[in-house]
Amino acid sequence: MRLALVLMGGGARAAYQVGALRALAEIARAVDPERRSSPFTVICGTSAGAINAASIASHADDFALGVNLLVDFWSHLEARQIYRTDWLGIAAAGARWLAAMSIGWVVQRAPRALFDNSPLAQLLGEALDFQRVAHLLEARALHAVSVTAMSYTSGRHLTFYEAAEPIQSWRRAQRAARAVALGPAHLLASAAIPFLFPAVPLEIDGITEYFGDGSIRQIAPLSPAIHFGAERIVVLGAAAPRPEVPVAAPETRGYPSLAQIGQQVLASVFLDSIGADIERIEHINSMIRHLPHQVEPESGWRHVDVLPIAPSEHVEVLAARHIKRLPATVRGLLGGVGGNRAAGASFASYLLFEAEFANDLIELGYRDTLAQRERLAGWIASANSLRMV
Repeated sequence: MRLALVLMGGGARAAYQVGALRALAEIARAVDPERRSSPFTVICGTSAGAINAASIASHADDFALGVNLLVDFWSHLEARQIYRTDWLGIAAAGARWLAAMSIGWVVQRAPRALFDNSPLAQLLGEALDFQRVAHLLEARALHAVSVTAMSYTSGRHLTFYEAAEPIQSWRRAQRAARAVALGPAHLLASAAIPFLFPAVPLEIDGITEYFGDGSIRQIAPLSPAIHFGAERIVVLGAAAPRPEVPVAAPETRGYPSLAQIGQQVLASVFLDSIGADIERIEHINSMIRHLPHQVEPESGWRHVDVLPIAPSEHVEVLAARHIKRLPATVRGLLGGVGGNRAAGASFASYLLFEAEFANDLIELGYRDTLAQRERLAGWIASANSLRMV
């Protein structure tokens, strides 16, 4: 049973995944105290989940160490490590948007994004060892690693991957896969939240295309893991099967703020597709159960078990407690769109890269994952035993 780990997007909300990973490492250690390597040989990430995925993949030979490093990073995180929060950086971004709105017809130059995420670009280059990922693939500690991004230039949704052995790239309507040597640019592109962070140029077939967040138009987020041969998939940070609700109902009366509109747009980007993909897989599993066993290989379909682990509490409620942790410059910028009030907490939560909020999410992810301990222990035991054969 090839076991896959799929980490979804969500900006600062991806701290939830770190708590889930902490619980997974604890469960894996309980299943086999002598085993250090990761039970997950397929690791797929999108958006902020791509960054967590690359970090975990680079320590596939020591799962607990990789998780501990992630926990340490997120639990001491500050927004300035992800995007510029200084007055000069914020003022420059604001001035570009103001100029575009007022005299854009003269300069004919649109602003690239609301925030400058050059600190994240520098961090990725310094903190992650992509050569180590390649080495672990060669050593068969990993089977495949992928990150996904969307091209603003062509509209294509591309999965960039590295694998331990040749894997036939796939092509579907408006989505495809490419074998590449993964690097910081792929992660930066995958995590470029639309309008908030700038698109990233990547060369595809000799042509430069600009890529943004991989969650955009991601109609089949589990597809890469399935193409890599996973038979069981653990999804971290998936959407809970319920709509998000505003924190303070009185504030939502009247015309919605830009932040309230923005939170619904981001929810459609980050939360909606995974639920539909899981439903589709469950439908296929149901069909396969009614097929004769000898027909299954010929059909091109196979049974795939999926375990989504999602926040059991409203993330925006947690975010509302910590909005004031954001730097004054960011709160001021968000204030213009209503993102520094309780009703805009959901929108602000994607940018709330602050330790206090991250630690709340880490603890929530840890508890939610331990609630699935029995099933996860069985999956990990099965994966470990088959890798020893």
